[in-house]
Amino acid sequence: MFLSAKRLFRSLMVSLWFMCLVFPIMGIKIVKKVAVYSFDSVFYLGIGIFFASLAWAWYFEVYLQGGMEKDGKKSLFAPVGQCWKKITTKIEDTPSAGKYTLLILLVVFSILPFVSSMYQTTIFALAFLYVMLALGLNIVVGIAGQLVLGYAAFYAIGAYTYALLNQYLGFGFWICLPIAGFVTVIAGFVLAFPVLKLRGDYLAIVTLGFGEIVRLLITNFSDFTGGAKGVSNIPRPSFFGMELSPNMNTIYVYYLALFAALITIVVVARLKDSRVGMALQALKDDEIASEAMGIDLRKTKLAAFALGSCWAGFAGVLFAARNSFISPASFTFMDSVMILSMVVLGGMGSITGVALAALILALMPEYLRAFSEYRMLIFGLVMVLMMIFRPQGMIPPSKRKYYPSALFGKKGSGKNDSAQKFSANTIAHGNSLNESTEGEKHA
Repeated sequence: MFLSAKRLFRSLMVSLWFMCLVFPIMGIKIVKKVAVYSFDSVFYLGIGIFFASLAWAWYFEVYLQGGMEKDGKKSLFAPVGQCWKKITTKIEDTPSAGKYTLLILLVVFSILPFVSSMYQTTIFALAFLYVMLALGLNIVVGIAGQLVLGYAAFYAIGAYTYALLNQYLGFGFWICLPIAGFVTVIAGFVLAFPVLKLRGDYLAIVTLGFGEIVRLLITNFSDFTGGAKGVSNIPRPSFFGMELSPNMNTIYVYYLALFAALITIVVVARLKDSRVGMALQALKDDEIASEAMGIDLRKTKLAAFALGSCWAGFAGVLFAARNSFISPASFTFMDSVMILSMVVLGGMGSITGVALAALILALMPEYLRAFSEYRMLIFGLVMVLMMIFRPQGMIPPSKRKYYPSALFGKKGSGKNDSAQKFSANTIAHGNSLNESTEGEKHA
């Protein structure tokens, strides 16, 4: 049996050890210079750790072993473990599962402003911006394999481009949107040129420095950028010149962010399957082999940084328009870490996984405000558990599948017909070459 006396005793000892460990942090509070002991919170935490220890043991001893115990007897939770394993395997083996998931979410998000409050609409608009940022970083990190830790710098450049152009030149949202994309592409080139021969930790350190340089420049050039005070009264996007009420403007920005996130998903998905995307994936797998196969590493890396930074610039313009106020505090290193966590948590290179992870990590801090004291602890625990149980990400990128049946002349239907014709022509051409070679030998 899984729930044996030995297992229960081990989980009890784990909970007691954890209670002793966290008691100085959670069990003692200083109120007006007087120590107040909170034994109940530590006790409740110990109960949670007890059941968490049982779940941990169940995962490694039942789920991973298909529900079989070491002595050969079926566990009480064996049907649950086998059912969960079948579900996850079926999802991973179904290429269209991610498409159906995004389609369902699209239907839900399309009607969300009409069935929820303005607060929900506002935070979901911010979540869509994080989807854009995560997918843009996914081009550089997930597809091209270039570790970037200063991605929030491009986000800031896009936001300040719109804010400053509007403040000094009076440009509107729709004029500044392509300009910000172009400016961030130039910034991506500026960052990429010095780091073309760097990789791994060295590349991460340089990009981290770039992010801090941009933030400090924005802070120190206070006469031009407003410094730490930021830029306020940034106008929201207009709807064919019409004046909208605050609530209608919020809904309008929500749909703009949703549409921008959809465009980002489509473009990144098409890019991944294009010639440039194949070159980026080859660059991620092996740079030396890629160069040997004729891929220009210089142009490929420049393309990765330019494409990734472009989407950050678009998201920055939408962020400035949504908030009507920006400051250097909105673009810190923690924002870069958050965006990178979305890429890793969703699955590096996966479009659906990164989009879902961006929504989860962007919305989780808002919906965990009731646990304000333990919000970051819960957030960190979720990240650690994901790295242990799903190191490949929530939805890892699907691998390309080749159909060997086409090589043996079996009839197929649909999209495999062209592959069968190609394989038949290849075999016929090979047979003719072999016959000519044999004729030359006999001659």
